[in-house]
Formats: sequence, structure tokens, C-alpha cells
Amino acid sequence: MLKEKKIIGGGYRLNFKCPCCGSLDRDRLIYLYLLYKTELFNKSVKLLHVAPEISLSKKFQACKNLDYLTADLYNPSVMVKMDIANIQYPDTLFDVIICNHVLEHVVDDRKAMSELYRILKWGGWAILQVPLSLQLHETYEDQNITTPRERERVFGQNDHVRIYAKDYRHRLEKVGFKVEEFNWNSDERFGRLKNQFGLNKEEYIYFVSKLPTTQSF
Repeated sequence: MLKEKKIIGGGYRLNFKCPCCGSLDRDRLIYLYLLYKTELFNKSVKLLHVAPEISLSKKFQACKNLDYLTADLYNPSVMVKMDIANIQYPDTLFDVIICNHVLEHVVDDRKAMSELYRILKWGGWAILQVPLSLQLHETYEDQNITTPRERERVFGQNDHVRIYAKDYRHRLEKVGFKVEEFNWNSDERFGRLKNQFGLNKEEYIYFVSKLPTTQSF
């Protein structure tokens, strides 16, 4: 299914995992985006990292400017247990949220998107990556498909509940986010010519922000 629908960010890819640090291509893409396109490492920021990737988490923990919180529903090593469809934190708390390849596991993803929007400060922003197929115009999901075997057959992985499509950005916009899609191939700093960081050439960054704003991080 992953190959049939050409799902970007799904399955195994050439050079997708670094043999030294263990980072995946999507982890490296996010780090480079944060480094070159944001002020995350230069300002005092309250950061929520959902389902934290080890390679990124190590970087964030070493940054004294970050008030850093890790969260996950199942991983016992994180700081707090969190269901992103029912977040037990007040409104407008976090400056930045990173939630990478999580929403495809959440049954009520629209509720999760709304919750992430709710807890984000005005002027704050988030990176919300998902695997998606640009062959599809509309996200495919079926709540009657509940077994791991059927989910793997239909969605490409046994714990996925949908295949996102070109309409992913519209789902984000409907809950209030302003959405920007960043194509790293146009930026030399991302290793465009030689792809020295082993990035997925088809993967874009989904950078979302909460407006109106007078200040951004």
C-alpha cells in the first residue's frame, strides 16, 4: 500500500536512517528547518514535543533557552502522558509544538488538531508532519477498519487509521491554523545539490501558526 499510493514519509527509503546518530530523514529535515528558518534556538521558548524523536529530543534538552516538555500516550520515558485529542493543559500555554507522524494514529484527528491549536499561544507556531499521498485528493479513512491486519492492508501500517492526501492542509486550516508548506529543495542550506543530509526530496514541512499575532518565535 505504501508503494502503491506513493505515501511520502512512509516505509523504508534509501539513506533514510543515519548509521551514526540514528536520526531519520524526517528528523533531519525538521532540525534543519528549525535551525535555518526559525529562532527556536535563540529565544526563550516553551516547547511541547509530542512523541519525541530521540535525536531531536537530545538537541532540545541541551538548549538552556527552551522550557521543554515531552509527551506521549504510550511511551513511559516521556515527561507527561498525553492524549492529544484530550489535552489536560490550559489554553494558549505553548510557544511552539512539534508533533511529527502522530496524527495518522489518532482516530479523531480533527479533535487533536483543535486541541493543539487551543494550547498554542497567539503568535505561536507548530510543525505537524504526517505521511501522505499526493495521488489522493481526499484523505481516506474508514472507522470500520479496526484490526491491525486490516489497517496494514488498507492504510499501509498496522497502527495507522487513515491515509492523508492533498487535503491535509485544509484540515489544519479548518481548525484555525495558517498553513505554510515549505519545499526544502529550493534552499541550498538543506543540501539541495548533493542532498548531503539524506532528506526525502518529496517531503515538505507543514509549518502552521496561530493568528492574529504581534510576535512570533
